Amino acid sequence: MDKVVFIAMSGARENMLAQQTHANNLANVSTTGFKTDLAQARAMQVFGEGLPTRVYAMTERPATDTTTGTFIQTGRTLDVAVDGGGWLAVIGPDGQEAYTQSGELQLNAANQLVTGSGLPVMGNGGIPIAVPAAEKVDIGSDGTITIRPLGEAAAELAVVDRIKLVQLDQQSIYKGVDGLMHVDGNLPQPPDLGLKLRSGYLESSNVNAVNELTSIISLSRQFEMNIKMMKTAEENSSAATKILQLG
Repeated sequence: MDKVVFIAMSGARENMLAQQTHANNLANVSTTGFKTDLAQARAMQVFGEGLPTRVYAMTERPATDTTTGTFIQTGRTLDVAVDGGGWLAVIGPDGQEAYTQSGELQLNAANQLVTGSGLPVMGNGGIPIAVPAAEKVDIGSDGTITIRPLGEAAAELAVVDRIKLVQLDQQSIYKGVDGLMHVDGNLPQPPDLGLKLRSGYLESSNVNAVNELTSIISLSRQFEMNIKMMKTAEENSSAATKILQLG
């Protein structure tokens, strides 16, 4: 009975963890640039003295679906979407370089170009982009930021910086607890000068709500099955105890 309980218990635990992942995906179905988290578990033998005697469910390293979402036209000058599956380089909460496709950019009180969540956007020089006071700010298709300084004529334009756009190796990236993409070893990635931006567009989440709901329903049924297995093991154990008492 011990083996049955052990297997069912580990299976139920993995079902709960997977439920959390899919529920989080569903909650972010409307979040700009959000990438679907994938949940996966596999059967793993228990090794010890002698031969393996049972298996348990073990979570694999979480993965992320990085496919590009739909581009939505907003018409807002500081909204950008990266063509070709590229990423915007930002300074993460831990001070390290990180990457996102959430292009709802804005200027903060210090005139820094930041994301919608307040993360500084990096320029090709490896430092956060600061934009002087201006009457108009434009972002070109190559990421170049052009401004018309206050009090200057319409023809007087100045180039401030260029947004750092990178192409990431799918084998070495992972999503951190901050929701941003990181590279193994946190090594800064070189800018990809061939990537293009679409100004006035945002990339939607790539979450498929129907798939997430279907997965949640399926996991709920699996969880119930594992609970029933544990209940059955308990009933069998009680029945075996009664037989031994009669003997």
